[in-house]
Amino acid sequence: MYTLGPAGGAALVTGYWLAVGNGLGFALAWVLPPLALAVVAGAVSGEWMRRVTRFRVDPERFHVHTGVVVRKRLALRRERIRSVDLTADPVLRVLGTATVRVGTGEQAGTEGSVTLWPLRRADAEALRATLLAHAAPGGDGADGAEGADDGALARFDRRWIRFAPLSFLTPALGAAAAGGLIQVSEWFGLQEELFETIGSWFGLAPAVLVAALMFVGLFVVGGVATVALWVEYWWNHTLDRQADGTLHVRRGLLTTRSITLEESRLRGVELVEPLTARLAGGARVDAVATGLATSEEDKTDSKTLLPVAPKELADRVAADVLREPGASPTAAPLTGHPLAARGRRLRWALATVLVTEAVLVVLGLLLTPVLLHIAWGSAVVLVPLATVLALDAYRSLGHALTERYLVARSGTVRRATVALQRRGIVGWTVKQSVFQRRAGLVTVLATTAAGTGAYAVRDAAEAEGLAFADAAVPGLLRPFLEPVSAPAPRPPGR
Repeated sequence: MYTLGPAGGAALVTGYWLAVGNGLGFALAWVLPPLALAVVAGAVSGEWMRRVTRFRVDPERFHVHTGVVVRKRLALRRERIRSVDLTADPVLRVLGTATVRVGTGEQAGTEGSVTLWPLRRADAEALRATLLAHAAPGGDGADGAEGADDGALARFDRRWIRFAPLSFLTPALGAAAAGGLIQVSEWFGLQEELFETIGSWFGLAPAVLVAALMFVGLFVVGGVATVALWVEYWWNHTLDRQADGTLHVRRGLLTTRSITLEESRLRGVELVEPLTARLAGGARVDAVATGLATSEEDKTDSKTLLPVAPKELADRVAADVLREPGASPTAAPLTGHPLAARGRRLRWALATVLVTEAVLVVLGLLLTPVLLHIAWGSAVVLVPLATVLALDAYRSLGHALTERYLVARSGTVRRATVALQRRGIVGWTVKQSVFQRRAGLVTVLATTAAGTGAYAVRDAAEAEGLAFADAAVPGLLRPFLEPVSAPAPRPPGR
C-alpha cells in the first residue's frame, strides 16, 4: 500500500527514459535510489507503529493504545463494532502481516474507525473472529430464512474481465496517461521532441484520420489500464456465507483485502448497472447495510458483494445473499410510471443541452465564430443522445412490492434496482415540486438506517405512489393520508 505508489512512479519514469532513447542504466540510476528510500521509510514506520501499538479485548470493550507523536487511547464497546476488514499489500504479504481496520459505522470522521498496522496475519484473523463473535446465525438479517446453507455464494470467473474496459474510467485513464506523458516531457525539456516524434508517425495523413487514430489509441491505453486496475482489485474474488452469521468477501491480486459483513446488519441489496456494462449484459451487487460507511477516507468498494458480472449471475447472488429460495427480488416484474414522467425526463435532458448550446452561441458571438460551429456540431450529437438517454431513463423507472421487500428502480447512466426490507423502513418522505404537482406525480423516499439512508420511488402517479408507500409498511403513512376527524363542538357557555 505504501510502496505501490513509488513503484508505479518509478516504472513510469523508467519507461519514459527508455522511450526517448536513454539507456536502462541511466533510467535506473534516476529511479532506484528514491524507490529504495521509500521502501526503507515504509518499513521503518511500520516497525515503529507495531512497537507503539497495543490492544486488548475484554468481554465488553476493545481497548487500543496507539500513536507516535500524539498518543491515543480508545475503548470501543464490542456491540458497536460493525466491521473488521483486513488488507495486505505485497510487502505486508511477504512479511506475513496485515492491516486491520475496525469500524463502528459512525459518520464522525476518523473517530468511527480504528486501524491497527501491521499485525501478524494469524493474529489479525483471530482478532476479527473475536470482535465479530457476537454475530448470530439466523439473526435479524436472516429473518424467516433459518437453516439456509453456509458456504460459497460466488467465485471469481476470468470471463468477468471483459466488463472491465466498459467503464467511464477507460477514457479518463487514457486522457490522464496522455497528459502525464506531456507533463513529464515538459519537466525534462523534451516536449517539442515528443510532438515531433508523434507527428512523424502519421506523416501527411489527414487531420481527421490523425485525430481518430489518437482517440482510438487513448481508449486502448485507457482500456489496458482499466483492466490492470480491475485485475488488481478483484482478482480471486470470493463471496462466502460463514457459519457465524457473516458474509465474507475476499479479493485482490497484489494487495489483498478481506471484508466481513454481519447478516444482522443487512437490510437489502442494490443491483447496479452502469450504462456501458448494461449494454453488455453486466451488473454488480452492493449491500444495503448499517455500519458500512465509517469515514470520508474510507471511500472504497467495501459495500460491493459482487463486481460487474453477467446480470443473471448478479440476480442469483442477490437472491442467495437475501436467503430468497425463489426468484430474486431484483428481478421482480415492476410497475411502470405515467407518461408524464417521460415528459419530465425529456424536458430536463433537452434543457441541459439547450443551456450548453446557448453558452457556446453567446461566447461565439462575443469572441470567435469557431464556437458557433462547435455549437451546431455538438447540438447535432447531443440532442439525439439526450433524447435517447431520457427515454431510457423513463423505461428504467419502476417499483414493486414482494412479500418481504420494496423494490424500486431508476437511472440510466447508473441504473440501480434496490430491494429493501420492508421492515427496515423507518419513515417516509414525500416530495412534490410545482411541476410534479401539475403533472400529478410524486416522489416517495423510503427512509432507512442502512445504505444511503433513503431510497426513492421517483415520479410515480400521486395516488399510486402514496398507496404503494402505505402498503409497503401498513400504518406508517396512513395517519398522514386520512383526514383527522374534527372534535365535537363544545356547547356554548351560559
